[in-house]
Amino acid sequence: MFDNIIGNDKIKQELISFVRSNKYSHSYLFVGTSGIGKKLIAKEFAKMILCLDDKKYCNKCKSCLEFNSGNNPDFFEVVPDGANIKIDQIRQIQAKVFEPPIISTKKVYIIDDADLMTKEAQNCLLKTLEEPPEFVTIILIGSNESNFLSTIKSRCITIKFDNINHNDINSFLKENFPKENISDNIIEAANGSIGKAIILKEKQEIYASIDKIFNNIENLDLIDALNIADILYKSQEDKYDILEYINIILYKKAQKDLRYVNTINIVEETKKRLKANSNYNMTIDNLIMTIWEELH
Repeated sequence: MFDNIIGNDKIKQELISFVRSNKYSHSYLFVGTSGIGKKLIAKEFAKMILCLDDKKYCNKCKSCLEFNSGNNPDFFEVVPDGANIKIDQIRQIQAKVFEPPIISTKKVYIIDDADLMTKEAQNCLLKTLEEPPEFVTIILIGSNESNFLSTIKSRCITIKFDNINHNDINSFLKENFPKENISDNIIEAANGSIGKAIILKEKQEIYASIDKIFNNIENLDLIDALNIADILYKSQEDKYDILEYINIILYKKAQKDLRYVNTINIVEETKKRLKANSNYNMTIDNLIMTIWEELH
């Protein structure tokens, strides 16, 4: 039960207790950083609710087997259609929500990235949350709690998920990618998210170049530093992750060399310029040159 999901053990135990005592709510809001296992835990919770065995986690009844194969007719998952979850998607839920379950005695709806619901979709969902059928549980999953209307939050039990600690992320990466040498900086840049750690790992070439520049920029010729940075010019879609990664390096350097303190401010100014739609390549050039000049 949740055996292969890392972190948030207290929440797992609470959910198990809810189901076994038959005291779970009709609506939940799971919130926390993206990539920390909210959806995995929500699906296991749903599987327990739908299980036909009295112990609520047999993994062998008809409901559990069909859940495992992705064919349980009493389980429904809604994901964004493009950039948002639209009102028509919520209306589709409402058209089916009062139909009785087929296999189980319950039905579960998971709305993933629910913080991307439009206001119209949230207001539409509100009607279902106010008067849900007795046999229905709805689980909203989101990373940004502030995107939810207060009326939605007031009708859900909010469960706030913790970030995964660095040691657990490190252990996960070593176990699942044993042949890859993943730096401590990547683990720190993941900011408690296994999902983000995997994404960063897959772009190690970019981050290795960043390490090469900023771990030794005080000893590099400026032209050499700009040449190494060539790979960054092709990575505009990751610009804010890249800047956060640079700051992780500079912060560590600043703890040993006070000259680096102001370089962190230079990175923050670079973020502001990019948010103001400054040219990306020119802004990266300026970042490297300004930091190099600060140290020489």
